[in-house]
Amino acid sequence: MSKIRKVAVAGGGIIGIATAYFLRRAGLDVVLFDQAKLGAGCSHGNCGYISPSHIFPLCTPKALKLGMKAMWQSNGPLRIRPGLNLSLWKWLFQFAGHCNQRDMLAIGHARHAILDSARELYQQIIEEHALDCNFQAKGCLFVYADEAAFVEQAVQIDLMRKEYGVEFSSLVGPELESFEPALIPGSAYGAYFYPQDAHVRPDRLINSWVRVLRELGVEIREDCRFEHFLAEGNTVRGLQTSQGVLDADTVVVAMGALTPFLNQQLGFQVPIQPGKGYSITMSCPAICPERPMIFEQDKVAVTPMQSAWRIGSTMELAGYNSTLNRSRLELLRRGATRYLREPFGPTVEEEWFGWRPMTPDGKAIIDFSPRYQNVMIAAGHNMLGLSMATATGKLVSELLTGSTPHIDPTPFQYPRKQRAARKQSRN
Repeated sequence: MSKIRKVAVAGGGIIGIATAYFLRRAGLDVVLFDQAKLGAGCSHGNCGYISPSHIFPLCTPKALKLGMKAMWQSNGPLRIRPGLNLSLWKWLFQFAGHCNQRDMLAIGHARHAILDSARELYQQIIEEHALDCNFQAKGCLFVYADEAAFVEQAVQIDLMRKEYGVEFSSLVGPELESFEPALIPGSAYGAYFYPQDAHVRPDRLINSWVRVLRELGVEIREDCRFEHFLAEGNTVRGLQTSQGVLDADTVVVAMGALTPFLNQQLGFQVPIQPGKGYSITMSCPAICPERPMIFEQDKVAVTPMQSAWRIGSTMELAGYNSTLNRSRLELLRRGATRYLREPFGPTVEEEWFGWRPMTPDGKAIIDFSPRYQNVMIAAGHNMLGLSMATATGKLVSELLTGSTPHIDPTPFQYPRKQRAARKQSRN
């Protein structure tokens, strides 16, 4: 590509915001636009985790059994309803193909690199710009109700330590209850604690970071819908939007779960499905946990923020369903009630859902479109968009400006180069 001057970033979630930040810091003119308000989608109501501990993808060897069970459950933590959705069926078959130990470990290495980088970059950015986002570096507890589940997980935890050098400690019985007094005595057998994890309040992170973007000179357009590329051959010269033509010599598509709506224009079938997650935000209860916790067997996560209390998670693969399913919210309440002495705050501030951009192998897509040489895709971060945002933005900036990438970009290319090479070597 010729020298880049102006970049249009389509998508104002946390990935788009981080990308715009690093591109602007690299000296480029940047326009960041979204069809709604910045940060109004999946970036808004998530649990706010910055989690180097979340190395393994969903496609583990035992995921096939859990997935088959979810096909028949009406209201379990994982709900899969493909119906006649052929793209979801295709995605599920691709997902099944990755549910093996070899792929899990390889995917884990890619995720480990981007997660560790993002954690360090968050610390730098939040401190440099004094972002008002309730940032706290207190670690995260993965809690297990019974001994069998705790011991079973020990195999995976030990593998994470040996393969990736992840630090953790284990807490059992009274030791756990002393460490986290908000737990009901006897409600959990044990937990694994990851001290390197941190958390923020996502909406405040976004508002504060957008303020910085404006100060840096990023042009921001909200309620601006992408319509189509304006191209000459394999080069995009601009974009048609609902607010008129937007000139740019490079485009970054960071539209999360909505990226597949551009399949035809991007020139390939983007392997992203919306994984619907839920959360409830409340005022803080009187007995509030000191740190975030994930109740693994219930797939419920809780986040004590300085300004609020949030219960979230569950996963629903059922297409682009835009209804707030109250039975899913009830799952969150039941999960929190099982473990916490005081699970709810006095005032409910928001009940929310969002579409996570799920890929079948658990890795994001950070690569150029096969149709246009100057269109890059940065999407498909699964349940870790916030956790991976800073490293993604930096990597996109490096790839566009020709700088040496600070992490290996190969695992995030599409089609997956490593997997394609393995297939070719077997033929």
